[in-house]
Amino acid sequence: MTPTPTPTPTPTPTTTTTTGTVHDLVGVGIGPFNLGLACLTDPVTDLDAVFLDQADGFAWHHGMMLDDATIQVPFLADLVTMADPTSPYSFLAWLKQTGRLYPFYIREDFHPLRSEYDAYCRWAADQLDTLRWGRRVVAVEHDPETDLFTVHAETPTGPETYRARHVVTGIGTEPAVPEALRDLDGPVVHSAGYLPAREDLRRADSIAVVGSGQSAAEVYRDLLEGIRDGGYRLDWITRSPRFFPMEDTKLTLEMTSPEYTDHFHALPPDVRDRLGREQRGLYKGISADLVDTIYDTLYRISAHGPVPTTLRTDTSVVAAEWLPDRDRFRLTLRHAQLGTEATHEVARLVLATGYRPRTPHFLAPVEHLVARDERGRFAVARDLHVDTLGGRIWVQNAEEHTHGLTAPDLGMGAWRNASIIRSVTGRAVYGLEDRIAFQEFGLPGGRPAPGASPVAASAATTRLPEAAGVRA
Repeated sequence: MTPTPTPTPTPTPTTTTTTGTVHDLVGVGIGPFNLGLACLTDPVTDLDAVFLDQADGFAWHHGMMLDDATIQVPFLADLVTMADPTSPYSFLAWLKQTGRLYPFYIREDFHPLRSEYDAYCRWAADQLDTLRWGRRVVAVEHDPETDLFTVHAETPTGPETYRARHVVTGIGTEPAVPEALRDLDGPVVHSAGYLPAREDLRRADSIAVVGSGQSAAEVYRDLLEGIRDGGYRLDWITRSPRFFPMEDTKLTLEMTSPEYTDHFHALPPDVRDRLGREQRGLYKGISADLVDTIYDTLYRISAHGPVPTTLRTDTSVVAAEWLPDRDRFRLTLRHAQLGTEATHEVARLVLATGYRPRTPHFLAPVEHLVARDERGRFAVARDLHVDTLGGRIWVQNAEEHTHGLTAPDLGMGAWRNASIIRSVTGRAVYGLEDRIAFQEFGLPGGRPAPGASPVAASAATTRLPEAAGVRA
């Protein structure tokens, strides 16, 4: 597999560009979450923020920008609305400005196209003067005398430095590849780069899609549409016991709430890790509509004869090798329930195997200020800071192990950004809901059960707010 290219460091010139400004906040990375933070900080006149990214402009999952793909959350989960419905940077404001508000209204579908969401984000980015593109952050340092951070960035014209009181990292995720498929030679592509590779894939005589989530389903469905004309065989292989739909019933969606995050964060780490595995279907499954569409597509194609495809569940790829003389991969498959193994050969591989948080190597100079858990992960506080100074370095979408399924959820991004802004400014610029759910996720006032660990006992006695309201 071709590794993700690493930007070539810019040669260091003899001079460094440094502004005299001390920013209140420097954001590193401009994905949807830090872009949302930029939108929400923009009207706050007494908050000086600047955001840096190595790219030359905003781009969001362009390798999976299929024509009919939608995002998995409603349009209200845009950059700003859940914190400030009156913001000029809302998705509805973009629809109005681009003349698409009425068509979207008539469509009667809360879920925007993925291409629409990307275009909306680029529109918002184009309106902000706090974004600095083409800046690759290489180091963050802290001066204990001034109590300021210095952020070092490389640019095509030379290095730059920015001084700030707070740093917010939002560098996103990178493709994750299982060990058995790592460093594999041959024409293998992660779903993140699917579209550029699609034509080459369709020229092959056989393709295997490995994975079980939304991306795997979208790739399989897209290749399935061309299976008769393309003349290739298509296999879908997943270690999941079934092709499970993402659970999005209303009471389940209440788990994407501030109070469930409070509950989850207070749990012992081993319990959080177990729940993280058990709750995959709540946000890493396939949309139910897409599951049905795939079946309907298979049914429609089958009306004209056998469909050259196989869907294999509970099946893991435990070994793989590239056979260049045969233009084939040889996969060793293991069926978990049966305990059996078999080999399977295929010409092309698409790995829809998910993503993992990127490692912020630029924090190495301040590693002594970063809190870690026993497994070396960020020990993220409830309010998203990860430093031992008490609220100076913040993370976006790197806290799934401490905050649960709200970490990658676009719908909680605006709430999280409003929380960061409150911590940085010391006041509630935007209202923050404490309670939105009808459910109780714990036992307020409950006593530790016999034999409970000290950490579990502490979590058991955590009290949740008694009534709904906005925290000031």
